[in-house]
Amino acid sequence: MEKTSRSEGEGAEAKLHRWRIEPREYARQEERRGKRHAFQHLVPTRTALVVIDMVKFFVAQNAYCRGIVPNIAKLANGLRATGGTVAWTVPASEQRHPALAGEFFGEEIAELYRFSGGSGPLKDRIWPACRVHEADMLVEKRQFSAFFPGSSALPSRLEARGIDTVIVTGTVTNICCESSARDANALGLRVIMVADANAARRDEDHNATLYNIYRTFGDVRTTLEVLDLIAGRPQA
Repeated sequence: MEKTSRSEGEGAEAKLHRWRIEPREYARQEERRGKRHAFQHLVPTRTALVVIDMVKFFVAQNAYCRGIVPNIAKLANGLRATGGTVAWTVPASEQRHPALAGEFFGEEIAELYRFSGGSGPLKDRIWPACRVHEADMLVEKRQFSAFFPGSSALPSRLEARGIDTVIVTGTVTNICCESSARDANALGLRVIMVADANAARRDEDHNATLYNIYRTFGDVRTTLEVLDLIAGRPQA
C-alpha cells in the first residue's frame, strides 16, 4: 500500500512520506496468522500515544516532520477523548555514555546531539504547532529508545496506568522511533507504528523501518485506521 499527501505546516513546506509495505509482506502475514493486521482492537484507557522527539532540532529542518503534526494532533485528540494517555518524549542533555558518543560521532556532532532536546521546561521544548495538554505525560530520555532500561521514566509511568498498547509516532522514524518500538515490544507491549505520523529524512529510511516493525515487532497502520481502532469501529 502506498500513500502520499500534503499538509499545512509551520513555516516552510510540509509533506508526508510516500510510504509502502510490499504486497508480499502483507501476504506473508495473512498466510501466517490469517489476517493482515495483528491488532484488531484496542482499549483506549489501556493505550498510550507516544510522540517521539518532536523538538525544534528535528522539526525545523525537515518538511516530513512538519507534515506529520496534524496527524499526531488527530491521534492525540482522539485518544484523550476516550480516556487514553498521550506521552511526549524529549532528548535529555545528560548522556549515559558521553565518551562513546564522542568517539562514535566525533566531539562536535556529539555535542550538537547532546543539546538537541533544547533547554527549559519540557512542554516548551516541543514544536510549537504540537499542542501539549496539561494532562499529557512529558518525559526526557537519555537513549535513542524511550523504552530502553534506564533511558526514561516512561515505561514505569505507563505500567502504573495499566497501559498494554503503545501507538508510536514522531521522529526520526528509523532511529528513535524504531528503537522505541522494538524495545516496547521487548517489554511485552502491543506496538502500533503509524505510517503517516512518523518522519525520517528519506522515504527509503522510513519504509525500511515500516517493513522491520510490521514483519517482527508490531503492527503498521495509518492515522485513520488507528482512529477507527480508538473509536471501536470494525477493522478489516
